[in-house]
Amino acid sequence: MHKYSVPQYVKDRVHRRLGKPAAIDRIDAPRAALAIVDMQNYFVARGFPMEVPLAREIVPNLNRIAAAMRAAGASVVWIQTTAAGALEQWANHHRHGMRPEVAAARLAGLDENAEGFELYAELDARPTDLRVKKIKYSAMIPGSSDLHEVLRRRGIDTLLIGGTTTNVCCESTARDAMMLDYRVVMLSDANATLSDEEHAATLDNFQMYFGDVMTTDAAVACLTPIGKDTAA
Repeated sequence: MHKYSVPQYVKDRVHRRLGKPAAIDRIDAPRAALAIVDMQNYFVARGFPMEVPLAREIVPNLNRIAAAMRAAGASVVWIQTTAAGALEQWANHHRHGMRPEVAAARLAGLDENAEGFELYAELDARPTDLRVKKIKYSAMIPGSSDLHEVLRRRGIDTLLIGGTTTNVCCESTARDAMMLDYRVVMLSDANATLSDEEHAATLDNFQMYFGDVMTTDAAVACLTPIGKDTAA
């Protein structure tokens, strides 16, 4: 798993902006959701084209925080990248942003009938959880998915982000969620990418400008279950 600690200059910058270490010290479960991004075979399982080995190591933390969220009355959303609509919604990326053989492998591997599209088998996804399919890196950008609409219908204003990769789809979704006025937390030990350096750079920058970074333990400790007094 990634080793991450917050540098002092980041703590200082956050405190200068907020006057305290973090924006969120309590998570009101009925208004919160855990979004688990791209934990599909294509990105997680051994031997797949875009395998992120460290993504397998965050599975226990994802399962643990998903269980805590459900128990508290919060929502759990599994977000899966699909090839359906990719050439229509994101044509230039596929035609000019990668070699033709890479684009073809991506489209084939993320076809909804392909093994690569399926969630990694060790994840504890439940039938009562929400499922959202996205086309682009961010699940929040128009034309990618209906995640924003799904969350708004449930009255959700706080979003916890886990999954892979930290610095691409997780970060893109988290940043766009903040811009849509959600309170956003990236989970430092439930996100994974290809190197500690990329992981740390993303989390450092995110908490300076966009939202909070917490461990799964800290996020669970902040959960206020349904039925509890959530007054500020």
